[in-house]
Amino acid sequence: MAGSVDGQMTGARRRLVELLRDKGIHDISVLRAFDLTARHDFMPTGVRHRAYEDTSIPIGSGQTISQPYVHARYLETLALTGHEKVLEVGTGSGYQTVLLSHLVAQVFTIERIAALFNTAREAIRHAGATNVSMLLGDGTVGWREYAPYDAILVSAGGPSIPQALVEQLAEGGRLLVPVGSKDEQTLMLVTKRGGTVVSREIAPVRFVPLVGTQGWDRE
Repeated sequence: MAGSVDGQMTGARRRLVELLRDKGIHDISVLRAFDLTARHDFMPTGVRHRAYEDTSIPIGSGQTISQPYVHARYLETLALTGHEKVLEVGTGSGYQTVLLSHLVAQVFTIERIAALFNTAREAIRHAGATNVSMLLGDGTVGWREYAPYDAILVSAGGPSIPQALVEQLAEGGRLLVPVGSKDEQTLMLVTKRGGTVVSREIAPVRFVPLVGTQGWDRE
C-alpha cells in the first residue's frame, strides 16, 4: 500500500515539474530540484493529498508553504550556479531549504517559530540534506557569523528591505525580499556590486508578514 502511495506521489511530482515548465520555468537545475524533493514530506498529514497542487497551503503556526511556482520563480531569478553560500530567512516547512540544498554548496536557514523549526529540522534530515545549517532566531538580522552570503532569500513580506541583510551580502550577491504592506508586497531583487546596492522590482507577491527587529512588530 505504501509503495502505491509513493508511486502516486512521484507521478504527481512529475506532473508538477511539467506544470512549472509550462508556466515558464526553464532552469534545468531548478526543475531537477523540484523533481528530487518530495513536497508532501514537508506538510501536515491532513493536507498531504494536496501536496502537488500549485498553491500555498497552511502548515500551522499561522504560516504557509508557498505556491511551488513562487519557489521556482525565486530560485530561477537568483541564477544559482551550485557554488554559492546562501542564507534563507524563514525556514517554514523546510521545503524551500531542501530545494536550495540541491542548487548550492551551503544553506544557512533561520526560523523564529520553535514548533516550525523542530518540524522542519526533522523533514530536512529525512530528505537527506547534509549541507544545511539551522538557527532558531530573528531572521531579519541575518546570521553574521557565516556572512557574507552569495544569495539571501526572504520568505516573508516586510515593510522595507532589512539593512542587516544587505550588509551581509557578498560582492555580487543577490537578495530577494518581498516589500510592502502586510497584505500585498512587491518582490525586490537587491544586488551589491562595487560597494553599490541596486534594487529592482520583480513581481507582485503575497507572503505572510516578516516579523522581527527589522520587520514587522510581533502582534
